[in-house]
Amino acid sequence: MSEEKTSKLGAFFNAVGPFLILLFVLGLFAVVMPSEVRGTFFSIYNLKLVLTQTVIVAIGALGMTMIIVSAGIDLSVGSIIAVTSVLGAVLIRQEFSPVLVVLAVILAGGFVGLINGTIIAGFKMTPFIVTLGTLGIGRGVAKWLADNQTVNFPASPIGKIMHDPNPLGMLPAPGVWIAIALAIVMTFVMRRTIFGRYIFAIGSNEATARLCGIRTRLVKTAIYGISGLLFGLSGVMQLSRLRQGDPSTAIGIELDIIAAVVIGGASLNGGTGSILGSMIGALTMSVLRNGSTQSDWPNYMQEIIIGIVIILAVGLDKWRQSRMQL
Repeated sequence: MSEEKTSKLGAFFNAVGPFLILLFVLGLFAVVMPSEVRGTFFSIYNLKLVLTQTVIVAIGALGMTMIIVSAGIDLSVGSIIAVTSVLGAVLIRQEFSPVLVVLAVILAGGFVGLINGTIIAGFKMTPFIVTLGTLGIGRGVAKWLADNQTVNFPASPIGKIMHDPNPLGMLPAPGVWIAIALAIVMTFVMRRTIFGRYIFAIGSNEATARLCGIRTRLVKTAIYGISGLLFGLSGVMQLSRLRQGDPSTAIGIELDIIAAVVIGGASLNGGTGSILGSMIGALTMSVLRNGSTQSDWPNYMQEIIIGIVIILAVGLDKWRQSRMQL
């Protein structure tokens, strides 16, 4: 197979693959779901609910896409979401203005991301190990801030971001529109800016990128810093959804986010990926969880299914890579 045909085939699978997986999941539930709940699952109301449930993973996937495309990984996402949401709850309880709370939460996420990026790029340490360490640190700090309990706070405008103001209407919660707007912005950044090209270049071959004059350490630090800002925003969404700060929240959400990005066509080896694909991957993960709940499957069954999906997603990535090499 010629190099041109191989490239076109790879581009085709990367573009169409996420949609086919989503359609397969929807078709699966259409077949196995009890008939009495099938209508509810495919209703407009449930679609709005699924979109709202997608927001936290989707915004996290925006940052994770940059990281994975650059051949990195971040396991600390769940802890960042937990610690930033707890921080937001503490600040609201201390009567800070909603704008300052949102800014503080997002910047706190960016600060953690900047620490990750500085250690990874500056000391050339493995992203897996560094972010595994910050995963534990972040979770511990969240429990310390919350005094190892949930942090409740009075009514705040932040609580309205992830809640539908009109459950009977057609429009979803404001958080959905924020996620869509960010996805459009990040698509432009990844595909139309020099910084985006640098991300793909580093993921394809970091040594070559360095020889071409790209300041790889600075770019990698920026990647993790910007991703941290997005993870902090996911923390805002989590805070809004729960309407309290919970240090035990978002455990394992990094697996959903990574799976969403890989389902969306990104390679764990770096160099390939798209924002649109990651958003479809995040929607697929939410449909899986929502459909499992609607079908009244036990929680352990949901976890097994998600685990299988993650393995299949990585297998799909390997298969795509092998097709590209033919």
